Amino acid sequence: SAGLSLSRAIGVMKKQSKNKYFREILVEIEEGIKAGEPFGDVLKKQPKVWNNLFVSMVKAGEESGDVSKSLLEISIQMEKSNALRKKILGAMLYPAIIICVMLLIAVLMLIYVVPTLTSTFSELKVELPITTRSIIFASNFLKDHTILFIFGIILVGIFTYGIFKLKKTKKYIDYLSTRMPLIGNLVKQNNSAKTARTLSSLLVSGVEIVSALAITKEVLGNEYYRAILDEAAEGVQKGVQISDVFQKYEHLYPVFVSEMTAVGEETGKISEMLGKVAVYYENEIEQKTKNISTIIEPVLMVVIGAAVGFFAVSMILPMYSLVNGL
Repeated sequence: SAGLSLSRAIGVMKKQSKNKYFREILVEIEEGIKAGEPFGDVLKKQPKVWNNLFVSMVKAGEESGDVSKSLLEISIQMEKSNALRKKILGAMLYPAIIICVMLLIAVLMLIYVVPTLTSTFSELKVELPITTRSIIFASNFLKDHTILFIFGIILVGIFTYGIFKLKKTKKYIDYLSTRMPLIGNLVKQNNSAKTARTLSSLLVSGVEIVSALAITKEVLGNEYYRAILDEAAEGVQKGVQISDVFQKYEHLYPVFVSEMTAVGEETGKISEMLGKVAVYYENEIEQKTKNISTIIEPVLMVVIGAAVGFFAVSMILPMYSLVNGL
């Protein structure tokens, strides 16, 4: 937009880039542009770096004669999507770290602390409660079979990863994710925001509606939402409105999405309306992730307290048994 030629602009980026791998990619792009290849075609040669969404928006910008506008729209779309992902991951990261640390401390206590207490109980020769016996059993197993335990954890991790990679499992998880309490609404709003943001960006850049729906489908991870966009793309070719398809699936796309899309179709401002839908749901997700974080903190404190209490009581009960015996 400052008036530099595309090849010179890429050259400036090349000089600024500190990443050797990315600099090599920029060299290839610069050479391709100087050789007379269209910018979009040069990017398409590297699908691992530039996805279909990026390439399609660049090509649309080339066709309209305004590549800078398309690139600006791509940057906005990517920034918004990245911010949305970070908010969701941020809400899940805190409890994940706490749980991992808690499990690590538990394992270390079972390996190093409990054996000391076990030897004390053996000397006292008192009858141990079932909770104490279960902790001692876990401690003995970890102490005597540490390598087996680590190997078992790795095997479980690999097996779980393999199960989650299966298409049937993924479809089942996608189904459950939209119906779970707390998470269900967040998943629906996240997919609605992604659909609206991506579709709006593509349409603003001048991408044809059927292609825009097909590209938006690739951005979504949930199989059920992808199927809806497939149906919408087929419907548009037959003269069906996108809002009519969204309306059929109000259990996945909230009413607000179909109504705003319908208004956009009626007024000819569908990209603008979808942009507003995206902003609305992005704000909703931001607020909900904050609420979830607020709820999770006290719940985690209760769980940690219960775990510590269980361990403490299990270790103290034999002492009371000894005192009662005396």
